Amino acid sequence: MTRPTMPHADQALARTHADQPEGTAATAATRPHRPAQSWPLRAIALAACAAVLPAHAAWPDKPVKVIVPCPAGCSLDTIARALSEPLRARWGQPLVIENKAGAGGTLGMDAVAKAAPDGHTVGLGFNGPIAFAPYLYKRLPYQPERDLLPVILTTSQPNVLAVRADHPARTLPEFITWARKEGGKLNYGSVGNGSSSHLTAELMLTQIGVDAVHVPYAGSPPAATALVGGETQMLFTVEPPLLPLVQGGRLRLLATTGLKRMDGHPELPTLAESGLPGFEALAWNGVFAPAGTPSAVVERMNADIQAVLQLPAVRESLIRQGLVPGGGSAASFRSFIQEESRKWGAVIRKVGITID
Repeated sequence: MTRPTMPHADQALARTHADQPEGTAATAATRPHRPAQSWPLRAIALAACAAVLPAHAAWPDKPVKVIVPCPAGCSLDTIARALSEPLRARWGQPLVIENKAGAGGTLGMDAVAKAAPDGHTVGLGFNGPIAFAPYLYKRLPYQPERDLLPVILTTSQPNVLAVRADHPARTLPEFITWARKEGGKLNYGSVGNGSSSHLTAELMLTQIGVDAVHVPYAGSPPAATALVGGETQMLFTVEPPLLPLVQGGRLRLLATTGLKRMDGHPELPTLAESGLPGFEALAWNGVFAPAGTPSAVVERMNADIQAVLQLPAVRESLIRQGLVPGGGSAASFRSFIQEESRKWGAVIRKVGITID
């Protein structure tokens, strides 16, 4: 994508002369001599031209704050820091990362929605406070579609279905058969109420016709520990937090929720190919700006972040974490969010999940 140009006042004046019809522009030989007293008029004209130029012409002219709606060290925080140095080199301004966790990410995204729409505050939002929150909360302090502008999808990641290593099921079809025989005795963990982990499990349980008790935990580590300890019998979450337990022989992965197999685990089948056609559940994130941010700034952000996501070092860093680097236009990101919102809104309504 071509970076938008930001013309200066002199360029704007030059364009005014160039736009005159052929044969009417004054040449150097015929242009009348400007007396000294005409310079104040020229200064006024330059000032007027500068006044009508967009305020974002010099963007960014100060540090760019990136609000990350989770604690330091979380996966979103890691993504923001991976992008920050390459973007600083492009923008000539540092990125200041501010972790603002709480209320399932809605505190941080509310801060983005209420920031000045000048392109100097953005947020790294994810599906929870963007696509799920409008259906989970009766009172939300912002409306994602009204108050936030999607800039670009940064990464996506499938969940994985994990069970204890000694579980009798070794495949998804075997697990489904086992779960149906349990007759409602199944407990499943999640990384939090209303999370992608929670909703993915509910979507699968609905499709296989099994009732189960939801046990939410505050993040992946305690949810994985509960699974190992036998408090729960299944868990959907992203892969990286589970890897040490999988490699240590304490957990087993049965399937992944993407439409295609994971590059790092080609042996792990998808739910879609294991008896649940079309099943897909992704944890995703992207950059958002406050509504009202100039379109030229959004386009510049999109182009630069897209270029950074293509850098080999950045891609390798993200892929090592099990993430799929994103990209695409702001419009395609908006369409994707709308599709996700419709899909998961239906699940939330059907199951009756609420947070407040």
